[in-house]
Amino acid sequence: MATFSIPTFTIPILLIYLSLKPISPIPLPNTPHFGPNLLLIGDAHAINSPSSVQLTDPKSSPSSGLLIRSKPIKFRTSTKPLSFSTDFTFSISPQNGDGLAFIIVPADFSPKFSRERFGLSRENRFFAVKFDTSVNGNVGDRNGNHVGVDVGSLHSVKVSNVSAINLVLNSGIKLHSWVDYDSSSKRLEVRLCEFGNPRPYDPLLAHGIDLGEMWRGEKVLVGLSSSSGNSMQRTNVYSWKFKLRSIPNWLHSQPVNPQAFSSEHDQEKMVDQKKLCALRLFSRLIFATGCGLLAAFAVLFLWTLFANGSSQVAVIPVKCSTNSGDFRYEKIKLVLEDSLDGVKN
Repeated sequence: MATFSIPTFTIPILLIYLSLKPISPIPLPNTPHFGPNLLLIGDAHAINSPSSVQLTDPKSSPSSGLLIRSKPIKFRTSTKPLSFSTDFTFSISPQNGDGLAFIIVPADFSPKFSRERFGLSRENRFFAVKFDTSVNGNVGDRNGNHVGVDVGSLHSVKVSNVSAINLVLNSGIKLHSWVDYDSSSKRLEVRLCEFGNPRPYDPLLAHGIDLGEMWRGEKVLVGLSSSSGNSMQRTNVYSWKFKLRSIPNWLHSQPVNPQAFSSEHDQEKMVDQKKLCALRLFSRLIFATGCGLLAAFAVLFLWTLFANGSSQVAVIPVKCSTNSGDFRYEKIKLVLEDSLDGVKN
């Protein structure tokens, strides 16, 4: 029987070829735990038929995997700015790996996904919310149990310690996280709790950022990424939902044309001032009319009083007789007006 063997010098060439070969995405079957249009990249694979996704493979070191939404989005459009809300449940095994990251990357990112930290080391244009478990913290990362915001670099611009809420990211327990971005206030909030507990009222981390300005209408993809480094850390995702929200332009905190907005605001202010002036004039007219009527009433009253005071009333008894021979008196009123015109000396 003939046997075939591969020359030894071709093995390194084969390994280099495999490492440079683009990673083909695999569609994730739709399940109630995951939204539609999801792809698995790298070492990510569905497990338990397929109720969960394991992003890293302990048998491969270093290992990295990506669960990504295949439908691109735009944070800035000509008609409306976009906000989003996403929540996912996950667990990270106790080994010293990199953890989990919610990432936003350009639409052509998939072929560039690498096997280094979160698959982002070779891609400098990204935004990430990092659930970091690495003890080899970068600048700005205080420890291996924190949530950080990364903008184009794995050095976090904002960090919050998960120990503050009595949780450990790589404890192996199932955790639940919410990431919400509001385009009107340009604010990102991250919440985290143990799975089964209600959504926290206060965010664990809040950061101001304008994703519309960052991507400027460019198509982007969102995903969940993990890398194990040189450890055997496993990161599992049990559910992931992503929802876009549109904010009407008239609710946006900063108008598209501030000068037009200012002019319109000035016109409304002038109209309000005119209405206020007309109301004041009407009120003054009513007040003046009331004062005039009151003055006229006072003059009439005084005139009547003085006119009656200058009159004299005299009562003159008159004797009258009747047929029966009896006498009786009757009173006659005589009003004498004071007048100097008829008086003669």
